[in-house]
Amino acid sequence: MKYPKSKQLILRRTLPELEKSLIRVALGLFDNSIYKYNSSKHTGTFPNGSIIDFGYCDKENDVFKYQSAEYDVIRFDELTHFTQDMYVYLISRIRGVNNFPKQIKSSTNPGGIGHSWVKERFIDACVDGIYCDENGIRQFIPAKVSDNSFLMKNDKGYISRLKRLSDKDKRALLYGDWDIFDGQYFSEFRRSIHVIKPFIIPPHWKKYFTMDYGLDMFAGFFIAVDTQGKAYVYREIYKPNLIISNAAKEILNADEKNISAYYAPPDLYNRRQDTGKSVAEIFSEYGILLSKSENNRVQGWYNLKEWLMPYKDETGHMTANLVIFENCTNLIRTLPALTFDKSNPNDVANMPHEITHAPDALRYFVAGRPVPAVREVIEEDENSYDAQIENFIEF
Repeated sequence: MKYPKSKQLILRRTLPELEKSLIRVALGLFDNSIYKYNSSKHTGTFPNGSIIDFGYCDKENDVFKYQSAEYDVIRFDELTHFTQDMYVYLISRIRGVNNFPKQIKSSTNPGGIGHSWVKERFIDACVDGIYCDENGIRQFIPAKVSDNSFLMKNDKGYISRLKRLSDKDKRALLYGDWDIFDGQYFSEFRRSIHVIKPFIIPPHWKKYFTMDYGLDMFAGFFIAVDTQGKAYVYREIYKPNLIISNAAKEILNADEKNISAYYAPPDLYNRRQDTGKSVAEIFSEYGILLSKSENNRVQGWYNLKEWLMPYKDETGHMTANLVIFENCTNLIRTLPALTFDKSNPNDVANMPHEITHAPDALRYFVAGRPVPAVREVIEEDENSYDAQIENFIEF
């Protein structure tokens, strides 16, 4: 009503989903004195010439139904039901010579065929909820179940029913947890538990550095261990195309003092044909003496699972024996993205290779270290997570 003759498109994956949800909602939301719905055209109209088209994309080629269309706003409901190709193509339909605000607005729960690309585009990319580049702005707005005052007032049993779901569905639909999906290896990982605000590391805590080196990526992490044996990953180095000497300089430039050990995999001790020296020898020339870690992949991943297992501490808060400062963005992004190896379900898949560097470095830290003490694992209540439906905006 604010912008005469504005054009909006609201999308669900299928037409029956539209008819059972958004079309009914619009009929109940808008007074019939200002809103008319044409069921044959699936279009709602307003007295000032503005329209809402209700559309769907059941198949990939359905996007071409909108090839010549122009919209000021497109809204995706349940965005993870759509593929990335559908979404990216339909962005091109946001256009026009008027001065109306141009936006794509989406709502969704975690899960569905589009879970991975939606998480990458809006959760991982939007630091503090916002991402900006030359192509525009993305914004991530979490909405807790408890924020829906109408639902909380009129359906007090809704949360109780969500609690009866399977652990996976409950984490997705009740807790709004984006770090879970089918085939995930580290299902123990909870962003609300394992990712914490940075703080100043006490000087008496022991510090370590662990790394995975390759020319394609140098992933290294500084880790502090408190007096109770709990590990805090507090700083990361994550850079591609570093020759060995430059990788060593990156560590030295971090200016971290009193590092107890520098952990590295056994293959860094192999002599290189071009120099006759091993990677470990070249690091030693810069004063960095590497400690050889065990490289039993399966046992290493099992050990890391133990370190990540959530438990309640003496104050009643959920935590784990290994937590990560929120500034270590690449470890936070890649660790929960690991999947099971299809040929060996006890191992982690090594593809896509880009996401394996940071977790491998963490595995070298826990390899050979004592497995953390067994803690009593207590199921989290609804306050452990931000139960939410997610909203995404591009403009």
